[in-house]
Order: sequence, then C-alpha cells, then structure tokens
Amino acid sequence: MTRQKALTDLLKQLDGIPTSRRIHLQDIIDNFNSRGFGPLLVLPGLIVLLPTGAIPGVPSLCGLFIAMVAGQLVLGKSSPWLPRRLGQRGFDHDKFHRGVKWVTPWTARFDKLLKPRMMGLVNPLSRRLVAVLAVILALSMIPLELLPFAAAIPALAIVLMGLGLVADDGLMLMLGIAAVVIGGFAIWRWLLPMS
Repeated sequence: MTRQKALTDLLKQLDGIPTSRRIHLQDIIDNFNSRGFGPLLVLPGLIVLLPTGAIPGVPSLCGLFIAMVAGQLVLGKSSPWLPRRLGQRGFDHDKFHRGVKWVTPWTARFDKLLKPRMMGLVNPLSRRLVAVLAVILALSMIPLELLPFAAAIPALAIVLMGLGLVADDGLMLMLGIAAVVIGGFAIWRWLLPMS
C-alpha cells in the first residue's frame, strides 16, 4: 500500500473481504492485524461516517471495537485481540459496499493529502496518548448514537488520528485533535439549550 492511497485502499480491502452478507469485526482484525493499530482505528470510524453509521447499533458496536483496540495499544500490546462474542458481531456488507462506492472519489482526493510529515509528533508516547483519546472518543459514541449524526463527530476525529498513525503524518494527528476540540464545543453548544 502506498501511503498516498491509505484511506481508499483500506476501504477497498475491507470491502473485498470474501464474506457472505455480513462483515464481522473479527474479519477486520484478521485482515488488518499485520498493519498495526492505525487501520483498526480508521476502519470502524469510517463505518460510522458512511451511511452504515445510520444503522441503529452500528456506532455503539464500532465504539466498543475501537475502545478495545485502542485500550490494547495504550497497554503496549503488539497485536489486538477481541472477545469472541464481540468479534462475531458485524454489519451488512451490501450497505457498506454501496457506501464505499459513494465515498471513493472523495477518499481518493483526501489520500493525496497524506504523507509522512511532522514525524516528531508520531512517536511511541504520542501513539499511546492518541490511543487514550481514541478510547474516550469511542466510548462517547455510544450515548451520542441517540442524537442524529452526533456519533460522526468523534468518529471523524478517530479517523483523522488513525490516518496520522497509518501514514506517519503528524499534521493529521493534529487535525484529529482539533476535530475533538471543535466537535466537543459543537456538541456542548447543541446540548446547552436542551438543559
């Protein structure tokens, strides 16, 4: 995989998994385990951002997946593991395929922005800090699923930070952190009138 095609290639590889009608979370682990933790943060986040994220339960399921994977990165594990029961959960492959076809022209443009830069920000300590932030964001997706499209905000931040890890792109890590701050402020302002 060339770094300039990181996002599009990840989506196409997941879409190309030989499976029946569902893609299981264990399929994601099995197919991307050898490429580190970055893709395992990016893909579930993208599932929430795509139309599949509108399916009830998908943001919560992806949030649990991301929290488990990122938690293992915080603990310094070299490869992720999922409990069997969670690994057997999944989502509709046909809906995901339609979402991939719809979003690919956009991801191809986005891929041109990815490159190794500001690599001083991509070090073992920052990877663990990103993982801690990803756990918090992933768990926030569970209650945010109750608000229309609100789970997409932490998902976007996780995707940006995960792409920073995949492409050794410190700028993308910073954009992910900026998305956390802006998204948190937007949700706070949205919820403020309700209280």
